[in-house]
Amino acid sequence: MTKKSAQNKALQELAGVAHSETTNKSVIAALKKRRQTKPSTDQLIGSILQGNITALSRAITLIESTNKNHSEQAHDVITGCLPHANKSVRIGITGVPGVGKSTFIESFGKHLSNSGKKIAVLAIDPSSSITKGSILGDKTRMEDLVKDTNVYIRPSPSGESLGGVARKTRETIILCEAAGFDTILIETVGVGQSETAVHSMVDFFLLLKLAGAGDELQGIKRGIIEMADSIAINKADGENIRSAKIAKVEFNRALHLYPKKESEWTPKVLLCSALHNKGIDTIWEMIDKYVSLTQENGYFDHRRHEQNRFWLIETIKDKLHADFFNNDVIKKELKHQIELIETQKTTPFAAADYLLNLK
Repeated sequence: MTKKSAQNKALQELAGVAHSETTNKSVIAALKKRRQTKPSTDQLIGSILQGNITALSRAITLIESTNKNHSEQAHDVITGCLPHANKSVRIGITGVPGVGKSTFIESFGKHLSNSGKKIAVLAIDPSSSITKGSILGDKTRMEDLVKDTNVYIRPSPSGESLGGVARKTRETIILCEAAGFDTILIETVGVGQSETAVHSMVDFFLLLKLAGAGDELQGIKRGIIEMADSIAINKADGENIRSAKIAKVEFNRALHLYPKKESEWTPKVLLCSALHNKGIDTIWEMIDKYVSLTQENGYFDHRRHEQNRFWLIETIKDKLHADFFNNDVIKKELKHQIELIETQKTTPFAAADYLLNLK
């Protein structure tokens, strides 16, 4: 084969692009140095209060870290940001996988951004029980929203946390509020009836449902439906509109089975199509009415106080759990007790009592 014919082949590789000889080495060195520089706690707090997204992301990574060396600075950053927090509306959004949570949040977020709101989206991604890893692909599913300068999207792994949220979602909310975000959207992993933790950290709990997927029967069951402040039936478009309207009637009937809420709010059932941006504005108007009502009757602040008490207890539990299992004596004896259980020389209950009584 001649040289000329070889170059005409479709699979012929092109010559590589040479590096530019005008690359400024001093600029490269400065960028590397900047990336390696660890900001002080005061610098990190100051940058967050100025709305610096890089500092906010860095601080969230710091508080999510399980490294003991990071815990003190993480605590100081949260303490410094706390006086500037609690100035947002926190909205929890949940639903079964496939209900369209990411599409809904993108449409909903764009509507809020166009209204002048600053939105932080905390997307909780399920972690594998085998590999412990998470895909964290929510940004790729919100390709338009991620370009919006009024929106900050932070995907986090759920880890071993139950209840549809990540281990440090509560602290992340505080940092986002300090950075100036006035609307916090928390997208849960979508695990169904057990998704209760997110309810204890938001002001408004929105449950997304599908029509014609057997969800109408779920509306009669207690659990997550009972906690919802509103139900939005998504994908109410095309041939699915009729089914959605029927589902709306069924869910309204189900909601009447529950006792009146302490907030004096009557949960609504609305139809929407996130894909076609239909009904999104109505959902925000409803949430706005809920916030106004609960702020006037005092329930809004009362609920925030109740949540603070709840998270105090949860933080104590987490601290005790971490201290227990990180204790060197416990680690050694735990291994020994497991061996005794496997050889049927003790029971799990007796082993637990023994370990808990160790000093």
